[in-house]
Amino acid sequence: MSMTNGGPSEELQPQLNVVVQYIKDFSFENPNSPQSLAPGQEPPQIGIQINVAAAPMTDTDIEVMLKLEGKAELKGSLMFHFELTFAGVFRIRNVPPESLNAVVLIECPRLLFPFAREIIANAVRNGGFPPLLLDPVDFVGLYRQKLAQAQAEAPPAQS
Repeated sequence: MSMTNGGPSEELQPQLNVVVQYIKDFSFENPNSPQSLAPGQEPPQIGIQINVAAAPMTDTDIEVMLKLEGKAELKGSLMFHFELTFAGVFRIRNVPPESLNAVVLIECPRLLFPFAREIIANAVRNGGFPPLLLDPVDFVGLYRQKLAQAQAEAPPAQS
């Protein structure tokens, strides 16, 4: 075992690297323009839904997909709608198996989110509206929610 400055070598340290990130799928709709772009309207109701999925590619590489869907409505009329799947391939090494799921579903989307946020803000602005600046996402809370949902849906263990 090689040592560096009295500690274990970097080869054994947990590593998380972004190999590549990209838009996997993207759609922006402004179906009621130009009427939806009229000045002086009240602020619309905005709904956002966020999901995270992952798929292994190799022993160390995992594709993580951050899916954001949102729409703005005013008095029952759709102003705009978007769907974005922003993904990245992450190389993960030396992470204990019991921690791998949390790293993939919390840390990886946390790294992707600022780029997805910018894509959405620009698309909404380019659609004729003020940029939509999404609030930071609590990926730990989202992860815990998914775990609780999976446990509730799991069949009870038989003894």
